[in-house]
Amino acid sequence: MIKNTEYAKRRRLLMRQAGEDSILILPAAPERVRSRDTHYPYRQDSDLLYLSGFAEPESVLVLVPGRKHGEVLLFCRERNAERETWDGPRLGPARAPGVLGLDDAYDIADIDDILPGLLEGRSKVYYHFGRDADFDLKLIGWVNRVRALIRQGARPPHEFLELGHLLNEQRLFKSRDELKAMQRAADIAVEGHCQVMRACRPGLFEYSIDAELSYVFRRHDAQHAYEPIVAAGNNACVLHYRDNKAALHDGDLLLIDAGAEWQGYASDITRTIPINGRFSAAQRAIYELVLEAQAAAIAAVRPGAHWDAPHMAAVEVLAEGMLSLGLLKGTLKQVLKKEQYKPFYMHRTGHWIGLDVHDVGDYRIDQQPRILEPGMVLTVEPGLYLDANNKQAPSKYRGIGVRIEDDVVVTEGGCRVLTEAAPKAIDAVEDWMQRSRAA
Repeated sequence: MIKNTEYAKRRRLLMRQAGEDSILILPAAPERVRSRDTHYPYRQDSDLLYLSGFAEPESVLVLVPGRKHGEVLLFCRERNAERETWDGPRLGPARAPGVLGLDDAYDIADIDDILPGLLEGRSKVYYHFGRDADFDLKLIGWVNRVRALIRQGARPPHEFLELGHLLNEQRLFKSRDELKAMQRAADIAVEGHCQVMRACRPGLFEYSIDAELSYVFRRHDAQHAYEPIVAAGNNACVLHYRDNKAALHDGDLLLIDAGAEWQGYASDITRTIPINGRFSAAQRAIYELVLEAQAAAIAAVRPGAHWDAPHMAAVEVLAEGMLSLGLLKGTLKQVLKKEQYKPFYMHRTGHWIGLDVHDVGDYRIDQQPRILEPGMVLTVEPGLYLDANNKQAPSKYRGIGVRIEDDVVVTEGGCRVLTEAAPKAIDAVEDWMQRSRAA
């Protein structure tokens, strides 16, 4: 989906910002042991993906602006017939430059010999300190080797800078091809949520619904963008519920927070549906309020608006509705000023999304909410959570948790909802579920 020409453009921009006296070092994500000699499924570091598309472990991308013998270098695993028999094919340093559009590539086994020479003469090192403690120590060791040669005329780096200060801002603005990939991830997630609405019924378990999502995602060469939340009944009041083992009971709601990752790009959708296919009066009242709040928040997403605008729009609708439903007392002004809504709505209304489901990018600049601009992609996800043990809520609402979430891209004329095809209006949800059961 992303072409080598786009990766090259990203690298050029980053190197231009860093300057010719710098070196930028991006190691691959380390492989993680699950137990004994088995590993968790591997997922490449998002920054390395963003700048190269290279997905193999045990690799390091090095950018050396202005270097006469090549600016873009990759250290990767050498081809090895025996290991490839066990673990699958490797690209190898001989093929990497041609396939990936790089200047040169080396065997990762040679990095100790080569990287100190690349550091010499560079005053600034851009790197993510703290992500990988083992690689941090290696980098410090390479720098110290250069420092040891100062009396012989070596010039070691003297400034270490956080790579994210440059790269995060670049990643925040999605290109046309990135938006196509994100739309594909969104479409797959929409299909997963629609399948859940077909399958949902009393007597199943949360893990049964989780399995429906996994089947749809894998069928489209995608995977979960994050650990899914499948929360029945009062479990929906646990924001990051992870157990996914409880039974689905007639009369309860089911909250599903699940997104697909396709070619590295994430989607993030939440829908809340009635397990028996019909909302009760109390459920309907809470759900309609959250849906109205989401509509107000999405309407606030447009160029020139600030980051807090969607959240403030959602909070005002929720607070006014909670007063009407008897969940809160006082005036709207008092409720907003004292944040009296927080026992029922305690989180923000969205986050950036892209290669990471909680993507990089500042939310504030000079202590002020940043201005939304075309190409930014964010989630909009208000909710209400009325825990069964919350005595502040009228009894008819206790045990109801509702969240509705979509992915929204800021456009020149306003915004576009990438995940709009997933039913969320009450009539649409009920009709979808009833028709699926009748089929």
